[in-house]
Amino acid sequence: MYEPIRTKSVHSTMAGASSDFPHRSREEELDIQLAGHLAALLAVTDELRTAVPSEDLDTAAERLAEQVTRLRGGRPPVRAAGSGRGTDPAALHEKAHTLAGRALVVAASRADTAAAILTAERMDAHAAALAGPRELVDAG
Repeated sequence: MYEPIRTKSVHSTMAGASSDFPHRSREEELDIQLAGHLAALLAVTDELRTAVPSEDLDTAAERLAEQVTRLRGGRPPVRAAGSGRGTDPAALHEKAHTLAGRALVVAASRADTAAAILTAERMDAHAAALAGPRELVDAG
């Protein structure tokens, strides 16, 4: 009624079978994801540094670059100088806040304390920049 299968399956079902393509562990995949999110955050931070220079952004950029280098096994991230023209700092802060949030989720999933602390700090800094200066209110 049915003809028997004459060729080997393309899907390996044997536990000890080797395959022709490399496999990565969950940790390696999370490292790649986290490095990508941090590199994107670094790019936006560099753009912000050009638009609105500050010592805080310089320090953050260096710390982000260190984390990306660590996650990529010693390969430093490629950094481009931002143009600073036609960029809305508020939009950049919003984008950076979103990227830092994504990186924080992956860092927490990976249990990477250093990256989690850094991304949480960046989220706070960008949220504060979006909120703008606050006036002190006398409680009395």
